[in-house]
Amino acid sequence: MTTAAIGSVLDLLMFAALCALILTGLPVTFILTGCAMIFGALGIAFGVFDHFLLGALAQRVMGTMTSEVLVAIPLFVFMGIMLERSRIAEELLEAMGKLFGSVRGGLAISVSLVGALLAASTGIVGATVVTMGLMALPAMLRRGYDKPFACGTICAAGTLGQIIPPSTVMVILGEVLASAYQQSQLAQGKFSIETVSVGELFAGSMIPGLLLVGLYILYQLIACWLNPALGPAIPREEAGRVTRAELARALLPPIVLIVAVLGSILGGIATPTEAAAVGAVGATLLAGLRAGGGSPWPIYAAGMAAIGMAVLGAQFDLRLGRSAPPLADQLAIAVATLAALVLAAGLLVALRRCWRGAVLAPVCRATMTITAMIFATLIGATLFALVFRGLGGDEMVHTALSAIPGGLYGALAAVMLVMFLMGFFLDFVEITIIVMPIVAPILLGMGADPIWLGVMVAVNLQTSFLTPPFGFSLFYLGGVSKGMVSTGDIYRGIVPFVLIQLFALCLIVAFPALATWLPNLLF
Repeated sequence: MTTAAIGSVLDLLMFAALCALILTGLPVTFILTGCAMIFGALGIAFGVFDHFLLGALAQRVMGTMTSEVLVAIPLFVFMGIMLERSRIAEELLEAMGKLFGSVRGGLAISVSLVGALLAASTGIVGATVVTMGLMALPAMLRRGYDKPFACGTICAAGTLGQIIPPSTVMVILGEVLASAYQQSQLAQGKFSIETVSVGELFAGSMIPGLLLVGLYILYQLIACWLNPALGPAIPREEAGRVTRAELARALLPPIVLIVAVLGSILGGIATPTEAAAVGAVGATLLAGLRAGGGSPWPIYAAGMAAIGMAVLGAQFDLRLGRSAPPLADQLAIAVATLAALVLAAGLLVALRRCWRGAVLAPVCRATMTITAMIFATLIGATLFALVFRGLGGDEMVHTALSAIPGGLYGALAAVMLVMFLMGFFLDFVEITIIVMPIVAPILLGMGADPIWLGVMVAVNLQTSFLTPPFGFSLFYLGGVSKGMVSTGDIYRGIVPFVLIQLFALCLIVAFPALATWLPNLLF
């Protein structure tokens, strides 16, 4: 057997071993690292793997750990968990329920809108599904909503955090796509490298994310109009009326935070990492405000100081260390310094209240755990990809995808199917880290737009989160709804939403401008 044939056999065995071990339920980080070490040793023994390639591992790990973009991950995770613990979802659901409750399917529409707002605020799928399942499901069932319809609505709304920015997984996907795009251009002999940023991917996912929300609500309205028993309207006197003050209290904080984070990224004012820091500070101030225990004015003053600093930064040059700045800039720097002190004081007050309310410690612990899991998986996947490519796996995958009829679209369909199936067993983060570095350079080299590809991958994996029998969202809801609904209710209820997801994915494939128009306009 030739060296190339031995390498191909080891590649296939390596991928088969990965899939088989994943089904055992062992931590994916250990599986990736173990497979890479075992098959790397076999490759060295058979003379088909150059062990000097492993010398690049330390440099790649260092690059991962020092990546400025990936610093956004713990900040976005902190922001999401802090908002989840600040009980913002409860107020949103209550206000939206009063606003739309008297409409047929009004509670379902409220869940979809709150899911979209939480997605743009937290971006954590599991937390959103669990929160909605605990709060919205009992209310919907109490009002006579059809069980499958209520379950499907909650599961679908909870997964919007995968596609609506700012999303942690979008940060990882953006970093992987940027690297793959550079590789594909170098492979084509292009040395004037074009780049793709996380901000562009955020912009690309905005319209598809809003499209999904609109399709969900359209389905809920039509379904409840045709069959009122699915989501009966609540009499106005029972639903209650929401005052403008209540609506503002529920809506303004998350909307202001969303505008501050996404607006700064899409407007080119801040990088995703800087915007994530803004989000983390804003979430802490909101949590401190909700925790109570004192006057709200230190928090209000901190918020106004942050807005003032942003306005000053847009109007004046606040860089320090200049030899002779104009008088106007000197005055602006002095005011900005004062505002920074006010912001710091307000932040300390918020942190103290969160600590006293037993919120800060659990949030920090959860942030550390999730961040460690993500980065450990990144390192394991780096080693796996290094060995897989060293054995000639990338060439094998390129040959296989090129042989599929239909060119780019045929190869894209095959990759999407594999990722969809893997989504039954693996988390979005793990699939992005394992599969995308292998297939993305090939698809990009075949002419796929990087933003278009990234958005399709996100929507595809969001669909796999919903698909029976292994969809993660279904397990999340099933875990908190025992005694209220059956597994069959959850599975039946999700079918229409899976079809909506697939329809949206087909629209994005047919009309790439849904994903590329906004990034091209802004960037």
